[in-house]
Amino acid sequence: MKPLKTIKQNYSIDASSRRVWKALTDPKVIAKWGAGPCKMTEEVGFRFSLWGGSIFGKNIKVEKNKLLSQEWYGGKWDQPSVVTFNLIEKDNKTKVTLVQVDVPDYDEKNIKKGWKDYYMNPLKNLLEGK
Repeated sequence: MKPLKTIKQNYSIDASSRRVWKALTDPKVIAKWGAGPCKMTEEVGFRFSLWGGSIFGKNIKVEKNKLLSQEWYGGKWDQPSVVTFNLIEKDNKTKVTLVQVDVPDYDEKNIKKGWKDYYMNPLKNLLEGK
C-alpha cells in the first residue's frame, strides 16, 4: 500500500456562508469559477463530477451552509480520498477549512497547489468580485 497524506488549508472569503455554499454546490456557479462542466447537488449520496469528469465522487455528509464532505477520485487512485469543506460565518465573512485525507503521496504536492490555483482562489475571487 502506498503512503497517504492529509492536506489542510484555510481560506477567508468576504461573502456569506450561503454564497460560499452555493459556489460549492450549484453547477451554474461552479462553472463561473472554472470547474465546469460539472454535475453537483447538495444531496447526500449524489455522484458528482467536476472538470468534465476528471474529478468525481459522492457526497457523503451535507449540512447546508456549514459542512460538505465528499469522496473524491482523481487520476488512477486505488481508493477515494475524503474532502471536507467546513464553513464558519462571522461578520458576513466565511472561514473555509478544507481537509483532504487519504491523498496519494505522489500526488500531494500537485493537489495542494491545485486546491489554491484551480479551486479555492478562483471561487474566492468570483465571490469577492475580483
